[in-house]
Amino acid sequence: MLQRLLVGLLWLAAFLPLFSSPAFAESCPAPSSAVEIRTLAERLAEWDDAYYRRGESLVSDDVYDQAWARLALWRRCQGLAPLDSADAYPSGRLAHPVPQAGLTKLPDRAAVERWLSRRHDVWVQPKVDGVAVTLVYERGDLVRAVSRGDGRHGQDWTHHARRISAVPQRLPEARDAVLQGELYQHRVGHVQAAGGDAGARARVAGLMAREALSDEAAAEIGLFVWDWPDGPGEMAERLAALARLGLADTGERSLPVADIAEVARYREALFREPQPFATDGVVLRQASRPPGAARGAEPPEWAVAWKHPAREALAEVRGVVFRVGRSGRVTPVLQLNPVELEGRTIQRVSLGSLARWQAHDIRPGDHVVIALAGLTIPQLQRVAWQAESRMPLTVPDPDDYHALSCLRLSPGCEGQFLERLAWLSGPEALNLSGVGPGTWRALIRVGNISGLLDWMSLDASELEAAHGIGQVRAADLLAAFGDARARPFPRWLQALGAPPGVETALPANWEELVARSLDDWAREPGVGPERARMLRAYFTDREVNHLGARLANAGVEGFMP
Repeated sequence: MLQRLLVGLLWLAAFLPLFSSPAFAESCPAPSSAVEIRTLAERLAEWDDAYYRRGESLVSDDVYDQAWARLALWRRCQGLAPLDSADAYPSGRLAHPVPQAGLTKLPDRAAVERWLSRRHDVWVQPKVDGVAVTLVYERGDLVRAVSRGDGRHGQDWTHHARRISAVPQRLPEARDAVLQGELYQHRVGHVQAAGGDAGARARVAGLMAREALSDEAAAEIGLFVWDWPDGPGEMAERLAALARLGLADTGERSLPVADIAEVARYREALFREPQPFATDGVVLRQASRPPGAARGAEPPEWAVAWKHPAREALAEVRGVVFRVGRSGRVTPVLQLNPVELEGRTIQRVSLGSLARWQAHDIRPGDHVVIALAGLTIPQLQRVAWQAESRMPLTVPDPDDYHALSCLRLSPGCEGQFLERLAWLSGPEALNLSGVGPGTWRALIRVGNISGLLDWMSLDASELEAAHGIGQVRAADLLAAFGDARARPFPRWLQALGAPPGVETALPANWEELVARSLDDWAREPGVGPERARMLRAYFTDREVNHLGARLANAGVEGFMP
C-alpha cells in the first residue's frame, strides 16, 4: 500500500545530493531531532497509505515532493545514511522487464536551458498527471500490466487493465513489446492553470486499487504511452510505429524542440489551454537513449521533467504574531521561513480569525501548506504536521479588545492604537500626505503621542526629536497636520472610527449626534437594533467625547457648538 513512499525512498537514495544544491534554496536548518525526522517520515507514510489504499490525495504533488525534499535535507544535516528500499517489498510482486525510473525535476528555465545546451534531437511531451504502468505484450497479446511500484517491482494490474478500453488488448502486429505509460483520468476541456489537477491522479490510483473495476469506472481511464524502451531507435520512427500499434496520441503530442523558447511555449500551452487530461509539466527526452536491458531504476540523464509552477508550498512556521486591528479584532499571523510560490517570496500568512488559529493550534516549528488566493494573497490550506515540542504563546484575550478599546496608548494597546492612527491618516479617512504607520511609530517611540489626536499640538522641535524626521520632513508633517483641520465633518467621523450608520443622521453636528437616544438611532433607515446600540455606545463613550471636545477647541467644522 505504500508504493509511493517506497518510490520516494529509491528516488532519495539516488538523488540525495541534489537537495544541497541552490535549486532547493535551503541550507541546513537548525539540527532537526530524531523525533522530527520520524514525525515527517510517518506523515509521508500516512499520505501514501491514503493515496493507494483509499484513493485519497491528502496533499498535492507539489507538497508531497517538497516534504520528501525536506526529509532528505534533514537526514543529510544530521549525517544520516541515505534511505534504502532494497528490502522494503515483500515477495510476490511482479518484476518490471525494464525498470521504471523517475525523472529528475529541473527547478527553473535556466536549468532547462543548460540541459538543452548539451543535447541535440530533443523532443517534448506532456507530463500527464496519472499513475505509471508497464504493459507487456507477447506475440501481440497483453499478458501483463504492472504498476510502477519501486521502479523494479510493482503490483499486478493485469485484471483491471483488461477492462480499460484505452489499453490495447492485442497489438495489430504479432510482436513482443514492453510499453511504459500513464493511466490518466479523461477530462473535457481541462485547464491546468484554473483547476490544478483536481484530484485526477488520486482518482485513477483509487480505481486501480479497487478489487473490482466497473465498466463505468474503466471508461474514465485513458492511456498515454511515453516510452517504448526497445522500440525503433529514431524518435520519429518510434512514434510512427506506435501509431501503427493504435497509439497515435503519443506522436500527436510529442514535438521536436530546438531551444528553450519552444519548450516554454509548449509548457505554457499545456498550462493555459484546454486539455483532455491533467498535467503537471513537460518531459524532455533525448531521442537517442540506451536500450531497455541497459537501464536501471535511477533517473536517467537523457530525460528530465520541467513541472508547472507550484500551486502550493510547504512552509515552516517560525513565529505566530497576534495583531489587534482598529476595531479590536484579533488576527493571528504566521511568520514563515521564506518560501517561493508562483514567483513570489512568502514570509507570512494571516489566519483571519483567532478561532481559526485555535482550531489548528499552530505553533513555531509546525509545517503548513500555503497557496495564493487569486494569485495575490497567501492563504493557509492546512497543517501538514505539527512539531513534537509545543512552544507556549501569549495569546490576547479577545474580550479585552473591541470597537472602543485602546483609544489611548496603554500597556497591551500598542497594536490596536497604532492601527487606529494608521486608519486615521489613511485614504479612507483624513488622507494625510506622507503619513503612515512608520511616522506614527517614530512619534510614539519618543513619547510624543499617547492619545489619538496628540499629533495636532506637536511643534517642529517635537517632530524633529523622532528618529528619521529632520527639519524638512518636520515641516511637511506640520503642513499635513494643519491641512487635516480643514477636512469635512464626515471624513473626521471616519477618522475617529464612528460605526457604520452614522451617515444616515448627517448633516447633524457632533452635539446633535451625542444627544441622540437609542430610539433615535433605531428609527434611521437601515439601522437595526444592534447597530443602534453600537452608535449609542460610541457617542456616549467618555474618551470619544474627549476627542470631540478637543476637535471643537481646535475649531474643526462640525464639532463646534
